[in-house]
Amino acid sequence: MHEHVTPAGKDGHTAGPDTPDLAVAGSSEDDAAARRGFLLAFSAYFVWGFMPFYMKAIAHIPAIEVVAHRVIWSVPVAGAVLLALGRTADLKIALRSPRTLAMAALTAALISVNWGIYIWAIAVERTVESALGYYINPLMTVLLGATLLGERLDRMQIIAIALAVVAVAVLTVESGGVPWVSLSLALTFAAYGYFRKTLPIGPSQGFFLEVLLLAAPCLAYIVWLEASGEGHFLGGSWADVGLLVLAGPFTAIPLILYGFGAKMLRISTIGIMQYITPTLIALIAVFAFGEPFGLDRMIAFALIWVALALYSWSVLFRRRT
Repeated sequence: MHEHVTPAGKDGHTAGPDTPDLAVAGSSEDDAAARRGFLLAFSAYFVWGFMPFYMKAIAHIPAIEVVAHRVIWSVPVAGAVLLALGRTADLKIALRSPRTLAMAALTAALISVNWGIYIWAIAVERTVESALGYYINPLMTVLLGATLLGERLDRMQIIAIALAVVAVAVLTVESGGVPWVSLSLALTFAAYGYFRKTLPIGPSQGFFLEVLLLAAPCLAYIVWLEASGEGHFLGGSWADVGLLVLAGPFTAIPLILYGFGAKMLRISTIGIMQYITPTLIALIAVFAFGEPFGLDRMIAFALIWVALALYSWSVLFRRRT
């Protein structure tokens, strides 16, 4: 997902896999702009929500190779968007700043790990755990804010986090081990959002900088794979070639849609909409992929949904007061 990539807003929201920085709409936002923003953001969440079908189609390709192609084919798409929008000035400044480059390298590494785990999880039929991870993500973001930034949690947020902990405990008992897929997806994406906010450039420029920094090692890895006869781009079928090339647009296009849509919506609206993606992922996992969803998982998901309802209510209530 992903794509996921995105920094938390002031009230701890993140939008979903691979989402960029959030821009809060002002009070003068008109209805037409809000409708356009909703349609753009919904389109992004819809694409992310149905991404498991694409991931399942490339499940026979190692996750690391898919991540490498996802980076390589995102570079021209993201670069073309920057050129079309005329937003290259900030990028030039960032390329001359060692601190910005170091922070971008960290966020690029975090989102790469997140992508890799997500791709691998779907390939090995652990899509339900992926969905749970993206449900937990907003609560993980709040927890990081309290732990690292000393932000105070209100009563509902504390209850929400406690319910999430109980849900993880239920899954731990059910599976006989810690649900590391869910927790690692939530933690890497929350950490990505936390550090991504420190980049002094916009979402489009930041995403391009991240994939640009990853491009050289990813290209070297792809060349090595192809030279050793283990790659799926030159040595695979035409279907594999097409699917790998599509990794770029499938990564960049929803990010672009979201970037424009988020500017027209309030952050609280985006915060509620972010649950569209994991809901679609969970439905696909159960009804399309036939993954098990027994009583223990039902209880865990119910606890998470109640936790998210309490958390969302606390955010909405705080913004109205």
